[in-house]
Amino acid sequence: MAREQQMHDMTEQKEKAVLVLLPEPRENWEEEELYQELAELSRTAGLEVVDCLIQHRNAPDAAYCIGRGKMEELRQLCMMHDADCVIFDHQLSPSQLFNLGQVLDAKVLDKTMLILDIFAQRARSREGKLQVELAQATYLLPRLLGQGMNLSRQGGTSKGGGVGTRGPGETKLETDRRRIRQRIQIIEQDLKEVRKHRAVQQKSKLRNHLPLVALVGYTNAGKSSLLNSITDEQIYAEDQLFATLDPTTRAFYLPNGSKALLTDTVGFIRDLPPQLINAFKATLDELQYADLLLHVVDISNPNFDNQLEAVEAILQQLGLEEKPRVYVFNKIDRLEEIPPVSARLERESCCYISAEQKLNLEGLMQVIESRLMQNISCHIALPMTMGGLLNQAYSTGQVDELEYTEDAIRFTWSGYRETLPQALMQYEVQDEAWQE
Repeated sequence: MAREQQMHDMTEQKEKAVLVLLPEPRENWEEEELYQELAELSRTAGLEVVDCLIQHRNAPDAAYCIGRGKMEELRQLCMMHDADCVIFDHQLSPSQLFNLGQVLDAKVLDKTMLILDIFAQRARSREGKLQVELAQATYLLPRLLGQGMNLSRQGGTSKGGGVGTRGPGETKLETDRRRIRQRIQIIEQDLKEVRKHRAVQQKSKLRNHLPLVALVGYTNAGKSSLLNSITDEQIYAEDQLFATLDPTTRAFYLPNGSKALLTDTVGFIRDLPPQLINAFKATLDELQYADLLLHVVDISNPNFDNQLEAVEAILQQLGLEEKPRVYVFNKIDRLEEIPPVSARLERESCCYISAEQKLNLEGLMQVIESRLMQNISCHIALPMTMGGLLNQAYSTGQVDELEYTEDAIRFTWSGYRETLPQALMQYEVQDEAWQE
């Protein structure tokens, strides 16, 4: 029994990681902020952070990313802590990855590879798994040479393959480049079919004439918690990075009683790898169809302004800079005093809430309604034989002045222009005729 317990403890033992930071001279992020984010990513991946090495350089070293002196210091740190892996905050080139693997008796990963590993753990749907595998294969294909030492350490340890080796594509890293390219082609073909299915679903949503509100924001800003609070759902939401990957869409009702859709998307992060943006394009396409974006910001984070700008930069990459948005500053329950935001944001629609405690959600709903409805109204006179369309009127907007006459059902419909059903448009009555 004691032997079984010992074996269990060995399998549960976490891999030890040493972090390496190379703060860029022109970067607004403080060293402590960079360290905390990389450390949190490492812990999310199941690692134990044992030490950190920081070097300030005008440009990364072409061979090792860090200088030769720091390279020896890093090697000594790994030996002292018996580290299993080294995580670089800076993206490593194939040659740097290979050179580092030759010197360090530990696995070497950069931030992108670490995020890919987390995504591999979190993906649940078939689409999500395909997207992660595509991103893994695309990013790791040119780095296979540097992965040689890492792969040789996968077996024969109590910790198994560990970080950097998980996911649907893990066994493909041991094959040659030709077979990986073939696998990439297969994944891309499968994703095309998945995207066709998603396009059909999206058209179905549009046919329902319901406005679509999309949640965007830095990872762990509280988007899933906000979706749960607004829609009274129990979607998985935890205080951790990249808690959910797959998009989730739920219906909710605005204060005036009209129906809308709310969708949650994958969280963003500083320097989000292009491979992830491309791989998750089908997921992020939800944002293209959105009538309104809710940019959720964790205002309790001391670095919230940098996180906000990082998300805005990614939205610009996606061509969404002109998309209407509301800035939702979340987690005010964790603050004694709300910090000021920029004058530019104050001129935009801003709401201060706590999704978890459901504070100020009524105000947020009023802002959403005002941004969607735009005070558009029209007069409708339905023939008595078309009375069934009245349900569509109620479900897509606000119905007022309802009146039943001998030959028609008359009412005023107000709501978002795009939500007015085509079937109702043909019975619209102009103001002059309405007064008669």
